[in-house]
Amino acid sequence: MVVLIKILQLVLALSILVLIHEFGHFLFARIFKIRVEKFYLFFDPWFSLFKYKPKNSDTEYGIGWLPLGGYCKISGMIDESMDKEALAKEPQPWEYRSKPAWQRFFVIFGGVLFNFILAIVIYIGIMFAWGEQYIKNSDVTTGIYASELAREIGFRNGDRIISFDGMVPEKFNELQVDLIRTQAHEAKVLRDGDTATVKIDPVYIATILNTPGMFNYGIPFEVLEVPDSSLNAASGLAPKDRILAINGEDCDMFYEAQEVLARHKADSIVATIARGNEIMLLPLATDTLGRIQVAVNANLGDFYTITQKEYSLISAIPAGVEKAVSTVGNYFKELKLIFSPKTEAYKSVGSFITIGKIFPSTWDWHSFWNITAFLSVMLAVLNILPIPALDGGHLVFTLYEMVTGRKPSDKFLEYAQMVGMVLLMGLMVLAFGNDIFRLFN
Repeated sequence: MVVLIKILQLVLALSILVLIHEFGHFLFARIFKIRVEKFYLFFDPWFSLFKYKPKNSDTEYGIGWLPLGGYCKISGMIDESMDKEALAKEPQPWEYRSKPAWQRFFVIFGGVLFNFILAIVIYIGIMFAWGEQYIKNSDVTTGIYASELAREIGFRNGDRIISFDGMVPEKFNELQVDLIRTQAHEAKVLRDGDTATVKIDPVYIATILNTPGMFNYGIPFEVLEVPDSSLNAASGLAPKDRILAINGEDCDMFYEAQEVLARHKADSIVATIARGNEIMLLPLATDTLGRIQVAVNANLGDFYTITQKEYSLISAIPAGVEKAVSTVGNYFKELKLIFSPKTEAYKSVGSFITIGKIFPSTWDWHSFWNITAFLSVMLAVLNILPIPALDGGHLVFTLYEMVTGRKPSDKFLEYAQMVGMVLLMGLMVLAFGNDIFRLFN
């Protein structure tokens, strides 16, 4: 059932994105009186699941059987259909190739533009319906719990991160992402009341990219409940008690205490407990897994201020635009990582399998629309890249013509399209290969 829900969310999201993208091409083509031969959701090699051509219309609308995207076949345009027979004929007034360069520019740019507009509209809707909720990095007064990798780099438990190469991170849960995007060489931290600098060796960037969970909340080890079945039920341990140390070893963070307890499996320990203003010692026991068998308070709102922003429909508009613009900027930074071999970010490139995994296992409209908006930005950015066969490649050739007044020949565009398709096939092989490798490792 979980897999089915993820697949349904993936198919719905991609269907929305493809339809909006292709509609952008379709709309500008019709504005400039260019004939659109086909408008399809999904691809239809050999046959289609559904097709319909309205009376007195030049356009066939349909749904293909291969759910890998969709297309808008525009008359007289060299695209993935590679319709050489049509191009061999004399250009007709209703064809793409007969129109001035500036009109062709908007026909191509329409797909990217509409994906960006879609992202803005979705983000506006999210801001209006749900607002924003997050914990500011500056509000995590306990500092971080540093993972093994973070400690190897030079971070310490309790560090409060101030900046990465001068960039001040706002949201605590995006600290690692901010570190990756900036490819920071140093971090400023507040440690034991003083400012310290953590030098970050660039050799670690690849490992950081592929090792999530570098920075966790340094939440206290506060007891929520002591079950009757616990081996410490009669120890005197009570809800709201906070563990400060075990056998004299300081470990006031929950994750620190876990590390210490893991060294005392099936053992007797003495815990230093804070109960209100009182400090006491309590003998406790651990099970074979190093647990004291209590429920821990994991409600972040009990320890940190949660920033909640509500938006009216009017105020949601600039907030949604700002969110879309910042997402575009961040995605360009992430693409730079992929094209930098030393980061090994290319290993994280994934296909529909990877995309499907990011959807939640239960249907959650908030998560669905957030992911769909991000994918819309991703589709827009990838399509604008100056690669033949992508919209960006067509735009480069059209801009060249607008600047020089010379139009590339149909034969050149045909070869460029073939080269671009080979590059895209190579990217698809890499993406599916990475996914298959991850499935079996």
